[in-house]
Amino acid sequence: MNRLAGVTSPYLLQHADNPVDWWPWTPEAFEEARRRNVPVLLSVGYSSCHWCHVMAHESFEDEAIAAFLNEHFVSVKVDREERPDVDAVYMEAVQAATGHGGWPMTVFLTPEAEPFYFGTYFPPTPRQGMPSFRQILEGVRSAWADRREEVGEVAGRIAADLAGRSLSASLGDRERQPPGPAELASALMTLTREFDAVRGGFGGAPKFPPSMVLEFLLRHHARTGSEGALQMVQATCEAMARGGIYDQLGGGFARYAVDATWTVPHFEKMLWDNALLCRAYAHLWRSTGSDLARRIALETADFLVRELRTPEGGFASALDADSDDGSGRHAEGAYYVWTPEQLREVLGERDAELAAEYFGVTPEGTFEEGASVLQLPDTDTLVDAERVASVKHRLLAARDRRPRPGRDDKVVAAWNGLAIAALAEVGGYFDRPDLVQAATDAADLLVRVHMDGRARLHRTSRDGKAGGNAGVLEDYADVAEGFLTLASVTGEGVWVEFAGLLLDTVLVHFTAEDGTLYDTADDAETLIRRPQDPTDNAAPSGWTAAAGALLSYAAMTGSGLHRDAAERALTVVTALGGRVPRFIGWGLAVAEALLDGPREVAVVGPDDDPATRALHRAALLGVAPGAVVALGRPDAPEGPEVPLLKDRPLVDGRPAAYVCRHFTCDRPVTDPGELTDRLTP
Repeated sequence: MNRLAGVTSPYLLQHADNPVDWWPWTPEAFEEARRRNVPVLLSVGYSSCHWCHVMAHESFEDEAIAAFLNEHFVSVKVDREERPDVDAVYMEAVQAATGHGGWPMTVFLTPEAEPFYFGTYFPPTPRQGMPSFRQILEGVRSAWADRREEVGEVAGRIAADLAGRSLSASLGDRERQPPGPAELASALMTLTREFDAVRGGFGGAPKFPPSMVLEFLLRHHARTGSEGALQMVQATCEAMARGGIYDQLGGGFARYAVDATWTVPHFEKMLWDNALLCRAYAHLWRSTGSDLARRIALETADFLVRELRTPEGGFASALDADSDDGSGRHAEGAYYVWTPEQLREVLGERDAELAAEYFGVTPEGTFEEGASVLQLPDTDTLVDAERVASVKHRLLAARDRRPRPGRDDKVVAAWNGLAIAALAEVGGYFDRPDLVQAATDAADLLVRVHMDGRARLHRTSRDGKAGGNAGVLEDYADVAEGFLTLASVTGEGVWVEFAGLLLDTVLVHFTAEDGTLYDTADDAETLIRRPQDPTDNAAPSGWTAAAGALLSYAAMTGSGLHRDAAERALTVVTALGGRVPRFIGWGLAVAEALLDGPREVAVVGPDDDPATRALHRAALLGVAPGAVVALGRPDAPEGPEVPLLKDRPLVDGRPAAYVCRHFTCDRPVTDPGELTDRLTP
């Protein structure tokens, strides 16, 4: 009996027809393991994971392996994107035991959910030093049958070790203060040592987009004037934009590059990556006026709306890396790569030659089987912009006729919060009300479907129906960040109110007495360890995202309670920023905002007055780290919805902007240029 048929997770539904007798993560699954006296196989993945698909096809669709699993195990399948808490707890165990992690994650548990054997992908036959999945299953079954006491002791030690880890205990007295200029300068020096000065980015292969680090570097440049910080951002953003990690035809970024040159991506496209990078490129344009940054920000925003928007107004989680290559075979990257012959079929000989030169398509190929990933190795040598535009248009039209990658269409609250922030800002910067409307529609969906009357969030929804899993810290933090950004762009104070409700939940249910933060609420399902991870990975951690949202909300409202909570949350950046800045970039960016104030900007004036709009735009484009903006009418009959707007009159009947910092306000200004100067550190 397969119990996945009725779930809402696209990843679990991909396994609904397996011969494996899958259970979702439920108490009933572990009760069944106790009743049968068998171990639990926990398999964790996500819908756009290439190797998850491979292992499913090789092992979980195999009748003999399924029969063995069904006889000797209770098999539990988890979507890591729906249950990041379960994923985090057991991934910590996998990494501690093996030194590495990844997906698919394969863990064997006792019926008490204690892990005792770990791995990731296992092949169907022994390969490259790895045992086969069948050998692993037989070994675990034998150990469970013949060495049960030993297995129990191992599981108990691992569970006790995980439960006993405390971040609070590891922080020294000096590290219980928010980071200051010295700590942020130390983080910059570490990043400088790790920077790839030739190819951009940090470290070697595989190379991931360093979205949160880019935000820190931009804010550090704004606060200190450091040219080195800005140069690292410019070099990295240009290398990614010209590389194969960026979709040169349709916009949007792939998950990461498998090499150090950004040439060959792992082709899945994730909502969080594109939301974060869309915002980073927009901020780079705001700092430098770069035409390239402007183009990439807008193309990425358009990709989000065109490819990931759901009928309900939210944003889907991801596009798969794999698709049909035209022969019935699923292959990674098949939708995106080109051979010289394929170019000729679409463009004809003359334009195919131009396209090959422009996009770096070679007879040998840069990917597999003679195919190339499109990139821009040297656009400066080609100047026929109209002809290039025609080539891109025809190639995109031809690509649209190929079998498309699958889409994971569940709506995840946290990642939609990131998309709301990005689309609202890009729409505000570049006079694109359609993008602001898309952000507003997504925010409406989160309130209507994901948020209940107690200001508690459901993590996911699909087809307008909320999923059954509770929101985690990153959901509350990223949604609050999105709402606050939307309020700054639209002037609709109701989004500040919603953000406040969510952040109050963070204070009550996710915050320890010492100010540290947990990833799950105090009333969430009890696991063998309550996860608590402040480090950024593919997206900001819930911890650092909460620090940022709390700080912005405090600036908007004057709440000392929320500012104190933000400062206490940032103490972890003092401990980690200088040592591992690549993994706490968003925390460093928030710390830059704290050092600068952050600045609070209140713009008041009639909605339809061009002078109001000019001041508002100048406020949004200010580069002061983490500055918050409130927009409103001083004569609104219901009174200002945002406390920052209180007692802000017009100046001689004209729209005005008030800039405050550290409990002190400058005289109001009516000139956009002067406001820009006030927001330039």
